[in-house]
Amino acid sequence: MDGDMDAQAFRKPAVPPGGLWPHIQAEAAAAVQAEPLLGALIHAGLLHHQSFRAALAYRFSLKLASGEMSEQILREIADDAHRRSPALARAAEADLRAVYERDPACHRLMQPMLFFKGFQALQAYRIGHWLWDNDRRDMAYFVQMRCSEVFGVDIHPAARIGTGVMIDHAHSIVIGETAVVGDNVSMLHSVTLGGTGKEDGDRHPKIGEGVMIGAGAKVLGNISVGHHSRVAAGSVVLTDIPPCKTVAGVPARIVGDAGCDTPSDTMEQIIGLEGIV
Repeated sequence: MDGDMDAQAFRKPAVPPGGLWPHIQAEAAAAVQAEPLLGALIHAGLLHHQSFRAALAYRFSLKLASGEMSEQILREIADDAHRRSPALARAAEADLRAVYERDPACHRLMQPMLFFKGFQALQAYRIGHWLWDNDRRDMAYFVQMRCSEVFGVDIHPAARIGTGVMIDHAHSIVIGETAVVGDNVSMLHSVTLGGTGKEDGDRHPKIGEGVMIGAGAKVLGNISVGHHSRVAAGSVVLTDIPPCKTVAGVPARIVGDAGCDTPSDTMEQIIGLEGIV
């Protein structure tokens, strides 16, 4: 009984069904009251802005600015991207909901926007990808470089990544040029979606919807990981994986079914290894 009461006490509030921005600003105002020393940071990052997309553009410019590219220029780029492509903010909202719902360390919607480098790096990639699609390739490469330097996340701007994606911890993530990541994917730190050599052309993995990729896993080559599959931590995947399976090992092999309909949501990482011989 006591355990049930504790679980109830620490249960997260439900994510608001409508727009997130008023809810995030309410969280921010309460956070300033609780920790006044963070008041300037929270005001600048959240409370000062009238919209979610404006806050995203500000964070992008603040984090990626350097002696080579000013915050003002980057803010103009980000504002222009968000103005021309409302899909950027819609993708960010889906990503934010994914982090809140899947990461037990995330207790407020404002946290990823201010503190979680996986979410921030993913939103920077999205602007880099928009630049790439609009033939501003050198600027896209600059965004990729700064993301790698600032966040330790190296995503080629030509890669295609869906929405509702969570990159937890995010350190040492590498996603190659021709990689495709479906909607509602979760991956942990040190994941590589890479090639297998010097070959040109379509050479990177295709990750289906709802896949969970464990920490340190490497998926290499122009192969596919089927929808709603799980890749165990530390695995090296070199061949196609059917949908709804669990793979583990070096090289990875199928060790069973995924165990649930939505591995990326449940984030269950305890994998039985009875099938490995």
